[in-house]
Amino acid sequence: MSTEAGIDVQRQLESLVQDFRTSDPPMPVIVLHAEDSADDDRVTELVDELGEGQQRHGTRLAVAPTGPQPGDADPTARAARLLVDLGDSRKWGDRSAAYRPYSFPRLNLVRALQEATDDPEMREHWPTAPGGTPDGNAQRERAQTQLLRILARQRWRPRRPARRPRQVLLNDVQQFLPMGVLGAFTALLTRPEWYIAALAGIGLMILLAGLNHVPGRAPLFLWLRRESRWFLTTTFLQSAARRQSTSVRLLRPVRSWQAIAARAYDVAEAMREGGPFPLQLYVLALFEDLRDNHRRASWDLRGFKRTRPPVLFLRRAGRENGGIELIRAVSDVRSRRSELDPLLIVAGVAAGDAALLDRGADADTPAVRPLSPSRPSPLPQRLRHWYDEWAGNLRADQSPSRTNALPWVLRIPLPHDELVPLRQTDRRCVRARHRPPLARVVWSAHSLLLVLALAVTAGVVHARELHRTYCSAGLLTADRDTERRPAPGGGTECVGIATGDVRFGAQLSGGTTGEGERLRELESLVRAENAKVLRDHPDAYVTVVYAGPLSSSSVDPSLVKGAEELTGVYLAQRVVNENYTVKLRVLLANGGADMGHQRVTADAIAGYADRDPTVVGVVGFGRDLQSSPDVTRRLHAVGLPVVSGTNSATYLPKEFSNWFSLAAPDEHQAEALGLVARQLRARDSAPHALVLARDTKESQDRYTSEQALYGGEMLKREGFRMLPAQRYRVANGKPELRLHAESICRGEDVPSVIYFAGRVEDIGPLMTQLGTEPGCADRRISILTGDDLSKARFSGTGGRDGVAPRITLYHAALAELREAASRTAFYEDATHYLPWLEDGKATYDAADFASGQTALSHDATRALYWAASLGDVPQSRAATWVNLRSVKLDGMATGTIDFTRTPLYDERHGHSIVLKQVRRTAGGVSKATVLCSRTAGGTEPLSVRECSIE
Repeated sequence: MSTEAGIDVQRQLESLVQDFRTSDPPMPVIVLHAEDSADDDRVTELVDELGEGQQRHGTRLAVAPTGPQPGDADPTARAARLLVDLGDSRKWGDRSAAYRPYSFPRLNLVRALQEATDDPEMREHWPTAPGGTPDGNAQRERAQTQLLRILARQRWRPRRPARRPRQVLLNDVQQFLPMGVLGAFTALLTRPEWYIAALAGIGLMILLAGLNHVPGRAPLFLWLRRESRWFLTTTFLQSAARRQSTSVRLLRPVRSWQAIAARAYDVAEAMREGGPFPLQLYVLALFEDLRDNHRRASWDLRGFKRTRPPVLFLRRAGRENGGIELIRAVSDVRSRRSELDPLLIVAGVAAGDAALLDRGADADTPAVRPLSPSRPSPLPQRLRHWYDEWAGNLRADQSPSRTNALPWVLRIPLPHDELVPLRQTDRRCVRARHRPPLARVVWSAHSLLLVLALAVTAGVVHARELHRTYCSAGLLTADRDTERRPAPGGGTECVGIATGDVRFGAQLSGGTTGEGERLRELESLVRAENAKVLRDHPDAYVTVVYAGPLSSSSVDPSLVKGAEELTGVYLAQRVVNENYTVKLRVLLANGGADMGHQRVTADAIAGYADRDPTVVGVVGFGRDLQSSPDVTRRLHAVGLPVVSGTNSATYLPKEFSNWFSLAAPDEHQAEALGLVARQLRARDSAPHALVLARDTKESQDRYTSEQALYGGEMLKREGFRMLPAQRYRVANGKPELRLHAESICRGEDVPSVIYFAGRVEDIGPLMTQLGTEPGCADRRISILTGDDLSKARFSGTGGRDGVAPRITLYHAALAELREAASRTAFYEDATHYLPWLEDGKATYDAADFASGQTALSHDATRALYWAASLGDVPQSRAATWVNLRSVKLDGMATGTIDFTRTPLYDERHGHSIVLKQVRRTAGGVSKATVLCSRTAGGTEPLSVRECSIE
């Protein structure tokens, strides 16, 4: 600097720069003027030197053109012209200054609106009729349409100067990059190769960029741009608005466009009227852009990288070039707004015009700030004192009672002796301490942006895959013990073992009544009991896994089996934990609707058992499916025994030593039904019989195939003339039986006995078809079927299932409850521990217990627990497997559970079994009658005499 004043002012500027690095100090408008008008030129030279010094120091700076302006003599209009070109980033230095060029979207939007307002084509379209009248409203709509047309033609951007193609490209990339990323993620939903998703994102960006530059239309997503959001939401423009909506939403483009269009026209009308409004709007837009360019809480941390405030230099501010009006507007806008902006303004003013900045009313009556004739302190101290005094009085100077004050102006009078040029050797320049900001080193656009993009992409893809695959997942982790699998009829279901926060009942769709509500209640009860066991007895418990159908599907929404079996398991848990030293913990595993995903569940149980040595066995897997051998083999590999209550597969105990079942095998059921078939055979000299079975080619069901096999062999042994077996399909959960009924009833030989190898949900349609089909409706037909019909609730007991008038149904059931009821505490315990039961509601023929599934799962759980707690000591998994062959429990819900005579790789005897007859009564209801039965533990075979059908 060539003068002492320049050195001192430069030092003060660098002091503000140093404060700016660590905080947001208020930036004044520093007005430099000489005490003597003869030194005005030296002040101008000083301002030039300050600008050159700041530029060498890396400051973003702009120099407003303060030369004489031809044309309009309005000082306000001349002040606005000083800001017009500041929306060009090239006016603020080159890229070497700091970080990357500034952007001024708000200032350019205001400038574009000003140019559209002043366009010659708009002159004849401005409304002339009074507002609120029909003519006035129509003219206003036409004027608004024309204004939008002009803005669209210039693409809502200033016409001059033209922006560089590179800058246009970068702006488009910034605007459409999120859409490209969204397009790539959308492509990933179809799980293609990675390069296909990348091409989809890039292609979407190119398409949007092309559509964005269609001539004569507004840019894409205009209402989502930051300048548009500011344009609609700033309170500065509320006075120009006409109570229009300011809503800007991504999913409401029409309403958002209408809002910005209405606001643009309202502001254009206000700008057309002139006055201080256009100038102040320019100033406000400049401030908002600069605040945004130095925002620390931004994705690129640009506020941390730009450590020097921007500086605007006014070489010679006066009335004739609009400089004085610009300084006044800056002070007015800053006083009106509450946000601090980073712009530092340095202006040189002639000594005769300096007083205009103390009071803005009139140049003829200035109020000159009194200066002390003596200067007891040097200029650097006075500069610091003036700045501190200015900053301290800033709040008071903005008070409404001081409307003529310019509180944001810091006047610095420069004495003559401080403006004397120094010798070359005495000239010096002060610079604030400088070091590269950490953000520039760590958060660079070339390295971390790529890393962030890759990390976010990988994280989102991984999280999406986790949420798609597992029932409980976070951003990077998931509970892998449960998985989402396709459900019959569409959708997904949660299968596996619930070890974390997964609740199978919470995954159910539909209402909260019926079996779904019961399942949710049972889950809560089981988990509460488990928590009590872990809290009070952490070293004296064993864990049993119940695996059953704990979800439903749109094809078969029933949860009866899972809810009833889980009721028995929970009841056994409560009885055990209330009466035994070794406590029982129960984990729930869902095999899906109809156990369709039981192989996945078995893998989850085996995986969890490897981590938890307290798991001693599994209860459940009550459906015989094609995957049942694989499931049993998988559990066998980890040493887990399986005790099933309702799986009647004949082959499983013959192939696997870890399989124990309380259900009478299919072969035993067929032999017992043979006693009924023998009596039916005696009624007719040449009876015909038929096996009608579900078609299992497209399903996993193995139970019906086993039933059909053993039922057909039984009918042949009993001497029936066998008609060709028929298989019916199931489509959308409904059996297709009409053609089969016609074939059976209209054939040459109508069977008197039909062995139905199907499911309980198919019996109703079959009865309807046979009861109305000529050839069967007037004949007595007997239908034999297996234990799945024990789940039916016939109309005689308040259910909806029934039989046709001349058809008699004979079916097997797995649990003899009536004879065992007097010798068990099962129903008393149920009343005590099941909260939804009242005294007297728990009986063997009550709706909740009649099917026997609750009793069987209870007995299976009690048997497995007995083996796992032999001697009142928690047993290992292997010991539990061995101990199961010594289990003999009396007083169970189905009788005596006896595994002591269970041979290896062979079937055992002593299962509970019941044969029931269902007929239509004279009252039109279907009533079930027990023909004969054996409680569990009984090994004496049934006889024809016991099972008489007469």
